Amino acid sequence: MNTKLLGSSLIISGTALGAGMLAIPMVLAQFGLLYGTLLMIFICFGTTYASLLLLEATIKTGGGLGLNTVARKTLGLPGQVATNGLLYALLICLLMAYILGAADLISQFTQNLGFEFSPTQSQVLFTLISGLIITCGTGVIDKLNRSLFFVMIASLVMTLSFLVPDMDLSRDGSVLDPDHIGLIKTSAVLFTSFGSAVVIPSLVEYNAGATNKQLRNMVIMGSLIPLVCYLVWLYAVVGNLDAQHLGQIDGVGGLIAVFSDKSSWIASLLSTFTGLALLTSFFGVAMALFNQNRDMFNQNKAVTYALTFVLPLAGSLLAADKFLAVLGYAGIILVFLAVFIPLAMVHKLRKEKTESESYTAEGGVPMMVFSLMFGGFLLVSQLL
Repeated sequence: MNTKLLGSSLIISGTALGAGMLAIPMVLAQFGLLYGTLLMIFICFGTTYASLLLLEATIKTGGGLGLNTVARKTLGLPGQVATNGLLYALLICLLMAYILGAADLISQFTQNLGFEFSPTQSQVLFTLISGLIITCGTGVIDKLNRSLFFVMIASLVMTLSFLVPDMDLSRDGSVLDPDHIGLIKTSAVLFTSFGSAVVIPSLVEYNAGATNKQLRNMVIMGSLIPLVCYLVWLYAVVGNLDAQHLGQIDGVGGLIAVFSDKSSWIASLLSTFTGLALLTSFFGVAMALFNQNRDMFNQNKAVTYALTFVLPLAGSLLAADKFLAVLGYAGIILVFLAVFIPLAMVHKLRKEKTESESYTAEGGVPMMVFSLMFGGFLLVSQLL
């Protein structure tokens, strides 16, 4: 795999790795590591296959900068409208969340330096600067994301170096809550933590000279890196904290505070990791929305910049408190966008018997049925 494809895999991974990294131990620990691990692997498998279906649809339709073109060529005008509606709802919600999170980090950072930015100033500053980076194109985002991703992984490895020596493996198999329905409900958090399919059309366009096999491996590698990170982190955290203690921690800040008692270095490293995870996720989501707007409206960069960032910024400035409740619905939107829409696209293309030389996701009809059932499982888990 060349550096361009490697960078594209890291964009997929970076888009997925975010707040879920620190939330996963808190939601899974009480059910025991065996069940948590099995559920996480299942969610990763289903999400990866759905991404491969989207890759198949993108390749067979000749690609495009965003889902807009792929949806129009496969599902017609009704499917295009539905896909765009779901995509905009999801990406704008996520960008609002990342702007709010980044503003908090900027405020804390500037306060440590001896001066303060208000939340409004921090949000505007972050959006302006990061937005300009997005307008530079996928190539610039790729190179910057590689550097940030490796620093992020380095901070995780250094954190683990503090935690692994103190791991108590005797508590890893404990099950405090045998409620299997409760375990299934965590699927929403896990699924959102693996969600990165929205960047695939942009990356196919970016890697126009790559073979179908290389693009397939790009998606698989980009999906497996978060799984490995999540599992290693889960075992390290649960090996240092008992599940009952984890269940009492309120949010990411609480988890960082608990580990700061072990070492001040851990708190600093986790803060670094959290900031970089948020930033790489922002770049992936913002790139997807920016390219979607370029694909849909065909305007210059200045207009596309405004279309991409004005609404999320306005939302984060005017409706921050109300917006936090809206995030609960992001998982349901993502199920339709990342599972059912690609499934419908591929079903239409295979029914029309698109040329056999194009990439076709493995598994045939049985895996298509599995993907349908996987999407149904995710919907049920979020509506329980």
